[in-house]
Amino acid sequence: MPSSPSVTPPRGLALLLAAMAALGPFSIDAYLPSFHAIGSELGAGELAVQQTLTYYLAPFALMTLWHGALSDAYGRKRVVLAGFALFALASVLCALAPRIEVLWLGRLLQGVTAGAGIVISRALIRDLFDGAQAQKLMAHVAIMFALAPAVAPVIGGWLETLLGWRAVFVFLAGFALALLVLCWRYLPETLPHHQRQPFSAGYLLRAYRQAFTQPAFMSACLGIGFFFMGFFVYVLSAPVFLMQHLGLGETQFYWLFGPGMGGLMIGSWLSGRLAGRRSPRQLLTLAMTVMGAATLLNLAVCLWLPPGVPQNVLAIGLYTVGMSVSMPVLTLLALDIFPTQRGLAASVQSFVQSAINSLASIAFVPFLWAAPLHLTWGQGTMFLAGGLMVALYFRHERRQAA
Repeated sequence: MPSSPSVTPPRGLALLLAAMAALGPFSIDAYLPSFHAIGSELGAGELAVQQTLTYYLAPFALMTLWHGALSDAYGRKRVVLAGFALFALASVLCALAPRIEVLWLGRLLQGVTAGAGIVISRALIRDLFDGAQAQKLMAHVAIMFALAPAVAPVIGGWLETLLGWRAVFVFLAGFALALLVLCWRYLPETLPHHQRQPFSAGYLLRAYRQAFTQPAFMSACLGIGFFFMGFFVYVLSAPVFLMQHLGLGETQFYWLFGPGMGGLMIGSWLSGRLAGRRSPRQLLTLAMTVMGAATLLNLAVCLWLPPGVPQNVLAIGLYTVGMSVSMPVLTLLALDIFPTQRGLAASVQSFVQSAINSLASIAFVPFLWAAPLHLTWGQGTMFLAGGLMVALYFRHERRQAA
């Protein structure tokens, strides 16, 4: 059972959970500055190198459906340890890739395993804490988690410059092995044997059908995915956006990830401070007001100012402030709909977000690269879609209450 609301989340646990969740985004952002070097060494075009993201994101999205269900059946800790071990092996394969097809395979295997940390960390938080304390711990994790995408491309850029792009994947293998040791030593098992669910085809089919057909749950999950995609369009487009449109170099990706992750940290801190003091509806209203203002500011900059820094990145940082206020609230609202199947619910939640990211990387983002203004229209579209999902969530909530 979750602890009482008076228990304070330990800082060491928050740091470990943040590191677990950070492996997935670190795997995306750390090698972005190496796109040109990868293409040159492996004789691959820009689109072929870009597909290394797709080969990672598609299996990442698919496997998030299973990480939580596996942890509901076999325990949180066991699944996490297996995931980190397999991710380290996949990273070694990427580092040794002699041609682009082998790198695609390594990225696919990374995607299969990288989601275990982020899915199970959410279930662990909800296993341990209720209400405002759960939101505070989620916010503390998000503050530290926000450092990963800010630091990853900087580390990746310097590794590529000093040692070559293969060193980035060696670093990722070492990161996964360090997490494996830390989780084995310090991570508690939060799901007792008597609370575990069967891992059988019939049970899973019923459980997944119930989750995917629950309107309020799916509205909250889609809201998270669309709001996040409003920022992620820039992450997926970072090499083109920063290096071609803004004229920056391989070691200057901090111009995007610094403001973006700074906004995430501010928003997560604000979410933690307001937890228990403001209702979910009030927090989401605040979040959408900030994201809407940021989108309009971004549009004005693209229409009236020439491309460059800092003008083209400041509104992105403001957008992530609102985004990170909304995400802990929507995450807990979704998980609380399935209190006895939190691992599975966290899996579906992560799957929806990852599926949106994966589909967008194939069918949406490539059409936005041509100009910063196009990326702004993409951000605005995702914000409006997320706002619609929040409205639908509260509509379903009112109907259920009635």
